[in-house]
Amino acid sequence: MSDSVIMFIGQIFNGLKIGSVYSLVALGYTMVYGIIRLINFAHGDFIMVGSYALMLTIPFIIACGLPAWFAVIPAVLVCVAVGIIVERAAYKPVREKGNNMTALITAIENGSQALFGADYQTVPTIVEIPTLVLGKLKIDGATIITVLLGIAIMVALQLFVSLTKQGKAMRAVSEDKEASILMGINVNSTITLTFAIGSGLAAVAALMYCISYPQVSPMMGAMLGLKAFVAAVLGGIGSIPGAMVGGLLIGVAESLTKAYIGTITAGVITSAFSDAIVFGILIIVLLVKPSGLMGEPETEKV
Repeated sequence: MSDSVIMFIGQIFNGLKIGSVYSLVALGYTMVYGIIRLINFAHGDFIMVGSYALMLTIPFIIACGLPAWFAVIPAVLVCVAVGIIVERAAYKPVREKGNNMTALITAIENGSQALFGADYQTVPTIVEIPTLVLGKLKIDGATIITVLLGIAIMVALQLFVSLTKQGKAMRAVSEDKEASILMGINVNSTITLTFAIGSGLAAVAALMYCISYPQVSPMMGAMLGLKAFVAAVLGGIGSIPGAMVGGLLIGVAESLTKAYIGTITAGVITSAFSDAIVFGILIIVLLVKPSGLMGEPETEKV
């Protein structure tokens, strides 16, 4: 293979790596929207919360003689707790009374900044994965693990929603809340469970992100969350496979933009171009196919 082909394939894999992170966050967006028809724009900050939890607990986990990646367990628990608090303190009042939730969402970022400062901090090494070498092509081992883990979680989540009692309750609440109440489903508990699962997925996304990019800051979740939202819309918000596909496509588009437009512009405005491409995709999707690649068009009953 020529060097240009190897570079292209390498960028595809780089895109799949960050795209898997977007996919997991997009799953949180799509689950919450599917249940309560609200966008949880605080969801990107759950990655930040999970990353700080990893940073703080990894030394303790290693001191206990366990592998560093075991720190994902307390990170998931912390993110689930934060997700439940956000749902109860912000989204439940919105559902019931239409209160404003902006203050609480802002408080997450400001609170983290007050505790840890505004600068980037380094996350200890989580796991060392050997690079896969195929001739001239070198694939980062973290990329393979990240993509496979993302796909496995997506499949498990789809099976959970399709086959379990709690998953069927989620689907019922999504279709008709009033009818669900009449059928004996606890709507508030179902919504809380949805937030908890989505928040736990954000902690896993934080693990995947920190394996490849071992640094954390209070504002790291803002752009990650926005791009994951674009991924959810692209795949079809409300569709679990759509969130996965959308995340991978956004990751690949971003990676290719940085590689090739960065070459043309000498890397001066690479990030700005890649962000513009991502949000340009959102505009195109909303204009051409608002329901997304795998979403179902909503019909309004008259």
